[in-house]
Amino acid sequence: MSVSSTAEAAFREAYGTGPEGLWAAPGRVNLIGEHTDYNDGFVLPFALPQRTVAAVGPAPDGKWSVCSTLAPEPVTFGVTGPGEVTGWGAYVAGVVWALQDAGYEVPPVRIALDSDVPLGAGVSSSAAMESVVLTALIDLGGLDVPLERRPAIAQRAENVYVGAPTGILDQSASIRCEPGRALFLDCRTYEVEQIPFDLAAEGLAILVINSNAPHQHVDGEYGARRKTCEAAAGILGVTALRDVSVPELPEALERLDDDVMRRRTRHIVTENQRVLDTVTLLRSGRVREIGPLLTASHTSMRDDFEITVAQVDVAVRAALAAGAYGARMTGGGFGGCVLALVDADRAEPTAAAVAAAYEEHGFTAPTSWVAVAGPGATRL
Repeated sequence: MSVSSTAEAAFREAYGTGPEGLWAAPGRVNLIGEHTDYNDGFVLPFALPQRTVAAVGPAPDGKWSVCSTLAPEPVTFGVTGPGEVTGWGAYVAGVVWALQDAGYEVPPVRIALDSDVPLGAGVSSSAAMESVVLTALIDLGGLDVPLERRPAIAQRAENVYVGAPTGILDQSASIRCEPGRALFLDCRTYEVEQIPFDLAAEGLAILVINSNAPHQHVDGEYGARRKTCEAAAGILGVTALRDVSVPELPEALERLDDDVMRRRTRHIVTENQRVLDTVTLLRSGRVREIGPLLTASHTSMRDDFEITVAQVDVAVRAALAAGAYGARMTGGGFGGCVLALVDADRAEPTAAAVAAAYEEHGFTAPTSWVAVAGPGATRL
């Protein structure tokens, strides 16, 4: 069964009736621009074909109820505040709360979820859940929420209600991406540009390799890096590290007396420039030339931001050795996925090379697929 039919069947089983409609929102991979979002910088994600589907209908008891094919117990709640609903249900309750907190009257609904977005893989399964619930609530409630405002509401649900200090990249990608495009997002102004990203026309493919070394954002490592970046910006007298350019970087680093802070700052400043350089190349159709930028991004994440793990480093090395034009970890780090830019006919051999390298190191086998840029959240 498809994700859509499974979600609809789950709704009927849980609530004894059919849903009013089906909505879907995708996971994402970030082509380049890691940890730049909460530094007011630039990112370049695209939506995955894998998605979370919500079957949704009105709730006659005036409460919100949600069940999932991936969770054993349903969750029911009324009006709540941050922290009152925990676990996976917090992502749904958080969206309801964030909409209410923004001044909207949110309709009570019953929801059944199914998803083929890999969990714990760094491809934003949580943002997909938030985005699909948000989109359904807006549609069913007839709420006047402009598209450009929606990612910030979903982000607030995750930051304030769930307690994960993520930037706005994930929700923007899940809500605003378009098929065959990468989303060039300025995380300060929220301005977007849809960048052509039709790899098949160039005989290319993005191979996504799930390292199967799961990560978790609601831990100290992600938050610690955000605090370090904010502290560095304060010392440098700028609003955010986005305001430091590459030519200004040497002088800025001299003003920071902590080596860890210097390395974190160097990653953000150079990563922002790599996003801009990647966009320039894609605009002019020079897709293969972005490969070295992807690889340089990984090196920076490994050495300066220190968010990679052995599995993703091995995957990057193996993909490059197999002929990839470039490869990097994607997502918040400490596990998750690697993406590799390859010739389309080299996707399977590259995946096999990575699997062989994993076997040599005694790692759990990776899983791989070719990602094609898909649409953002929508009613089906």
